[in-house]
Amino acid sequence: MELVVIVIVLALLEYIYISAQVGRGRGKYEVPAPAMTGHPIFERLYRVQLNTLEQLIVFLPAIWLFGTYVSAEVAAALGVVFIVGRFVYLTSYVKDPEKRTGGFLLTFASNVILLLGALVGAVSKLL
Repeated sequence: MELVVIVIVLALLEYIYISAQVGRGRGKYEVPAPAMTGHPIFERLYRVQLNTLEQLIVFLPAIWLFGTYVSAEVAAALGVVFIVGRFVYLTSYVKDPEKRTGGFLLTFASNVILLLGALVGAVSKLL
């Protein structure tokens, strides 16, 4: 499970990085708090932060459960896919929101596999 813990920490560090980019964007594009709208790049950065938070709510328990009931190594590998997906989502969404699909799909697919795998693994322990 150490690999799972490492990947979870990396995912949370990535979230902190994304949050810092929002703060940097707030200053760079002169969007004073508490405003949530302003320059389009700031709004994109902020949307990436919110979407990442939404995905983390699923990811964190899913990776832990998959690691517990199926395989820690596979969970960690899927977690790396999640992290890469979030980075691709960040870079593509900031450049052109229409090009965010690849990063979103990597994130979404890893979350679905982790969740369904955890469910199957837990049910199989009952049988």
